[in-house]
Order: sequence, then C-alpha cells, then structure tokens
Amino acid sequence: MDVCPAGQTAQLRILATSDLHMNLSSFDYYADRPDPSIGMTRVATLIRTARQSAEKALVVLVDNGDSMQGTPIGDLAAQDTSQRHPLMAAFEALNYDAIGLGNHDFNFGLDTLGRILDDAQCPVVCSNVSAIDGTRLNWRPQTTLERTITASGRDWPIRIGILSVLPPQTLAWDTHHLRDRVRISDIVLTARDTARDLRRHGCDLVIALAHTGLATGPELPNAENAAIALAEVADVDALITGHTHLHLPGAAHNGMANVDANAGTIHCKPAVMPGSAGSHLGLIDLDVTADGKGGWTVASHHSKLLPISRPTAQSALKSLADEDPELQQLFRPHHLQTRQSMQEPVGKTANPLHSFFSFFAPDRGLALVAEAQAAALREYQSSTSARDLPLLSAAAPSKFGGRAGPLRYTDVPAGVVSMRHVADLHVFPNELSAVIATGKQIREWLEMSASVFNQISPGTSHMPLRNGEHPGHNFDVLHGLTYQIDLTPPARFDLLGTLLNPDHHRIRNLRHHNHPVEDDQKFAVALTNYRANGGGNFAALKDVEPIPVPSHRIQQLVRDYVANKLPPEPQFAGSCWQLASIPNTRVLELTGPAARHHLHELPSGLAKDLGLNDEGFLQLSIAL
Repeated sequence: MDVCPAGQTAQLRILATSDLHMNLSSFDYYADRPDPSIGMTRVATLIRTARQSAEKALVVLVDNGDSMQGTPIGDLAAQDTSQRHPLMAAFEALNYDAIGLGNHDFNFGLDTLGRILDDAQCPVVCSNVSAIDGTRLNWRPQTTLERTITASGRDWPIRIGILSVLPPQTLAWDTHHLRDRVRISDIVLTARDTARDLRRHGCDLVIALAHTGLATGPELPNAENAAIALAEVADVDALITGHTHLHLPGAAHNGMANVDANAGTIHCKPAVMPGSAGSHLGLIDLDVTADGKGGWTVASHHSKLLPISRPTAQSALKSLADEDPELQQLFRPHHLQTRQSMQEPVGKTANPLHSFFSFFAPDRGLALVAEAQAAALREYQSSTSARDLPLLSAAAPSKFGGRAGPLRYTDVPAGVVSMRHVADLHVFPNELSAVIATGKQIREWLEMSASVFNQISPGTSHMPLRNGEHPGHNFDVLHGLTYQIDLTPPARFDLLGTLLNPDHHRIRNLRHHNHPVEDDQKFAVALTNYRANGGGNFAALKDVEPIPVPSHRIQQLVRDYVANKLPPEPQFAGSCWQLASIPNTRVLELTGPAARHHLHELPSGLAKDLGLNDEGFLQLSIAL
C-alpha cells in the first residue's frame, strides 16, 4: 500500500463551537434589540475566514453541545414540527463534520430531541448516554471521519475519531424526561474506553467533544466537570471543552494544576473552551507527522479563541465579525416569527422588574416568579400530604451578568408585560416541583445559597461581594421567610455541596411570620424541577419529601400570574432577606451599566457608582 513517507508533516485545523444555546442571530429577544456579542451568524463569518486561511490544512468543524436550548427562538423551534429545525440547517450550511450533545439539549425530552436530530446531516455523537429497554436514540457513541490530508504535495488518508461526553448529572437534572429510558456513564471511564476502541479501529487521532468544565480538587467518580482528568486519557489527542461558559485559552483557568491557561493546554494536550452564545470560535492547529506505516501522530499544536466582539472604553461593543448573509437568510423566518410571538401582551406591572441588584437588595422580578410558583402549588396543596403546611417558594436569578457579560440582566420596564418579558424573568425551560422541608433543611438550603458570597473582613472597602466560582443561579431566595446573611464567617458549603465546617453559619434570624423557624417545623416549598432533581448540589434537598404536582412550565405560570389567571400571593410582598450589617465596611459588586437607571430605587448612601471596568460592568461600592 502506498503510504506517506515517515517524517513528512501535514496540518490539521480543528474549529469548534460550544454552548451556542440557540443564539442563532446576533439579537437579544428579551430586550428586542441587536446584540453584537452573540450569534451563530457572526461565528459563521469566523468559520468561513478560518477555513480560507487554513491554506492546505485539513479543516474539521465540530460543535460541543448545549446548542438547542437557551433562547425564545429555541423554544419555538422545539415546538414546531412543520419544518426543519433551523440549527440543523445551519450545521449543514456550514458543513459541520460532527456535533456532540450537552445536558441542556435534553431539556425538551428525548422525543423532541430525537425529532430534531433526525434532520442532522452530519454524525451526532454522545458516548456516555445509552438506551434502556429499547429506547430509540438518534446518536452514535463514536464516529470516525475518513479524510485526506496534504503532505509532500499529495493527499493521504487520515482517520479521525470523535467521542462526546456530558455530565452524568444530566440524568438527575432532567429525570422527568430520562428516568428509566437512558443511563449516563462516568465521563472519564467512558472516554477511556471509547478512545481505546477508536484506536483499535484504526483512528490516527482522537478528538474529545467534552461537554464538561475544568475543576480543581481530587478526581471523583461521575464528576460534573472532569475535563482535566479526561485530558489524561492516553488515546485522546485534543479536547473541546464547555459547559461552564468560560474561556480557554483565558485567564479564567489561571493557576489550575496541569492547565496552561495562556497556551490552552490540559496535561500538555491542546484544548479550547469557546465561551457561550457564539461569543467565540475555538481553533486548534495541529502539525501531524507520518509514521511511514500509514498512520499520523501529533508533533505540535497551537490553541486560540477568536472573539466576535470586544468591549470598548465607552462600554459599547465593537463587532469583530459581520453577520453571515447566508445564515441571516436561513434564520430570517424563524427570527421574525420569534419577535412577533415575543410581543404578545399578557398583563401589566406597576414597577420595573430587574436583576441588577439581586445579590444585595430586593429583586421584584424574582419575587414575581416565586409568587407564580406558590400560586400554582396552592391550587394542588389541599389534595396532598402538605395540605396544612405553610407555603414557601424558592427562586434564583437566571440573568445576572457574570460570565454572560454586562448586558445579561433581567430588565422589564413598568407598564405592559409581553411574552419577551416573561421569558426575561425566567429563561430556562424548568417545570414546577414541590417538596416538604423541615426548618433544619431550609436553614441548610439557605446556607448553600449564601455560598455565592465571599467572606468579608470587617472594616474593608474593596472586597468583591460575590465568589466568582459559585454561579449566581445557585442563589435561592426562599420567599415567605425573613432572614439575614452574615458575610463575616466563611461559607458553610463548597461548590459541590460538601460541608466545610459544621461551625460555619451565615444565616441569622430565620423567621416565619415573625416567629423563629424551628428545626422540626415543616413547610411546603415550591421550586424548580432543576433544583428538586439535584441541580446546584444542595445537600439539604437530598432527603426532602417530594410533593406530586402536575407538569407546568415556570414561564407559563409566570404568564398566567401576570395575566391574573392565578390568585395573588400577597404574603410574598416586600423584602424577605438582607445582608447583615457590618459597620464601616463596603464591598464591590459588578452589575450591568443599565443599572444606573435604577440607582434611585436603593436607599440613600447604599451604593456608590465607581464607573465601568474594562469588561463594561458597572462597579458599585455597597455599604454593609
């Protein structure tokens, strides 16, 4: 057989998207305005440019999952059975070679996911989700790309194996869709077995589509963020990571063991994590060397991210990539339909509802979501074992800046509330759940919520309020109670819900109707299915008693509540929690620049405007 001579080199370029979350167009449907920081239409331009500049390199284009859920256009596309899903059409238009799956791709259920994937024109891979009892799955555990690569002026065959893994926790987060239908295996063990099998079947290189983040600490079975351990798998040559919406290469991973955050390597292997919502395109260039026997090995590599925009000194965004005309035309009918649907009026609000101050002041939008959940639960409570229990409702912010950027905040003006505002108040396709929890469990629940804050030293004036490692959607506020959060002690729990120290307590003066909450006191609590099913690692919720409730999307409940189709819940009016006072102490909180329009809502002297930082966030100095 004619093979490439040993020592000859060739180039392979891997292009990758991840966590698109159905941000197809460069448009914010919640604010009903263009947004140059998001959009597959802009990433498409970078993809085409990267292909053209690759010269003689073989180009492989992949997606790393969480592509099908996340925006109103995604919700409508999932419901529409009359036409091809626009994302699948876009993947074909851009000539993707393979796509992986992420946890959010299962949010609409297996049947909907299967229908969408029927339209995929490239291999769909998910290695660690397998069927139980004959469930039909529209993906394969691995795939091999048979390609040719150029060396010495000739084209030679090369076999590239693709595996794809996602967090095992997906089974719990979407248990109402997945229970008794699929099993989900450990990321690292699956990758090891799958990569080895791909090698046995003649693959020269193996690319891992790893819908998982990077985490420090010991390697644990069934870890959610296992990319570092996965990179140790001998048969894996390159990784596309995701899930946590961070950037690699990038400062977010500085200081992690076995990670070169500047070079974009994990255990010396090339890796990228291209943010979310189409903010970046991941690019890995590999120089591969022929072994003289028909095979290829990686000789050198280079990883980088290509952004579609960057912030300017004036807090504006400068576009670095125009929207791709072909994809604009492809998405146009879906875009127009979504905008029209989102304009449907459903009710009114007397006050603005926003999340700019969610972590230090009352959040009326969050309270509205909690009221809607409680109103729905109350209709069923009388027919359950919780009929005589006091009712609470847990809600957490879903748009709070952070990794998503300074424009990602809930911002509903006073006046008419439309469907886009309803979606802005709760962006996820979560459903209503309910549990019976004791006072002790609720206190631990709130302690875990309080872990989103840093420990604050009295007398300081510059410490960040929030711990950047803890996502803001883990900040559950339990409406129906009053309490204070004291930030002088260390957090009681870490990000995984592990008890750090039994003597650490941040929750003070926990009361119900002005009476102290007792450990053995019981409450009925409305919450999302994500939290009830283990999302966020709240150890206190592992032993709560579930209350059966009919299936209702939270967004639909909010819509019905605003439209007065559900009875009001006046008990939730007013503030339910506050940060405990620390004399002569101020903290730094970052929020969206549009928060300036609402600073008058805060008590005099509480917040000082310190201007915008380099990323475009408004810096507020908050008095404790």
